[in-house]
Amino acid sequence: TAAIARISTGSDLSVFHDADLVVEAATENEALKREIFKKLVPNLKPEALIATNTSSISITRLAASTDRPSKFMGMHFMNPVPVMQLVELIRGIATDEATFNAIAELTANIGKTAAVAEDFPAFIVNRILLPMINEAVYTLYEGVGGVQAIDTALKLGANHPMGPLELADFIGLDTCLAVMQVLYEGLADSKYRPCPLLVKYVEAGWVGRKVGRGFYDYSKTPPVPTR
Repeated sequence: TAAIARISTGSDLSVFHDADLVVEAATENEALKREIFKKLVPNLKPEALIATNTSSISITRLAASTDRPSKFMGMHFMNPVPVMQLVELIRGIATDEATFNAIAELTANIGKTAAVAEDFPAFIVNRILLPMINEAVYTLYEGVGGVQAIDTALKLGANHPMGPLELADFIGLDTCLAVMQVLYEGLADSKYRPCPLLVKYVEAGWVGRKVGRGFYDYSKTPPVPTR
């Protein structure tokens, strides 16, 4: 109750006029994020810090769209935030030490553990996780195994709490595709090419749990594979 009493909401960016820190957490779309920053900065006090929750996009490039690159950095929370312990901290090329130290201190104060990553496409977690998910989709696409076989194999064979296709549905297939495109375009390596089946699911609007259908159909109990 005490915490909720200290939270206020609004749809006008003027609510940030006295903020010490603003954390942007829009969908993984660079053009949208840049537009938000363009509208945000006139509403901030000069000393305010900006962090982005991007899971893959260049911190340096996003910082350059603001009036304060030295006071800008990545603060990537894992999903679901209340449960997951990790926050990736990413400096842009212009991020100053005071900004980094302030965000690192905040991360510790809210009970999270920081992992410091360099500003390369998808940072640490998604640089490793999303190619694994993409490879699972290729494994399905090529008929090596079915949806349930792939998920069971990784849950019981690698002791993962969720199978990769179940996890992709939880993350959102549109987000998975966006991160793979950032990796593919940013690193120019064919091993990051998004699986055509992942592209097809996103084109169909079957993007996972949030719409009730992805690699599983969530209108059924328990959910059933869609392929």
